[in-house]
Amino acid sequence: MPTIQPSSDRQTVITTFETSPGNCDDLIELLTDAYDKFISKQPGFIAASLHVNDAQTRIANYSQWERREDFQAMLRTTEMRTRNREINTLCRTFEPVMYDVVAVFD
Repeated sequence: MPTIQPSSDRQTVITTFETSPGNCDDLIELLTDAYDKFISKQPGFIAASLHVNDAQTRIANYSQWERREDFQAMLRTTEMRTRNREINTLCRTFEPVMYDVVAVFD
């Protein structure tokens, strides 16, 4: 389960996908399959979630990893490179960005 708190013991990655309503469900299926069958089994993976806006034009993926190197290693695998090429066909852009949690407000 993701833990959102300032911490140096994990790497947060937020990936945004710009898509179209016609491709949104297919893109969610590809992302879900990638997490179910591959990403969640990679070393250092902690948790992830998918979020979709009301217009079905944007998907946000929040994931946490033990170390930034674990996330980077997953991206460099042949399987993930192949999956990302397919994912890319269903969106205008997608961008993974690594973040550090600096504050949490309850």
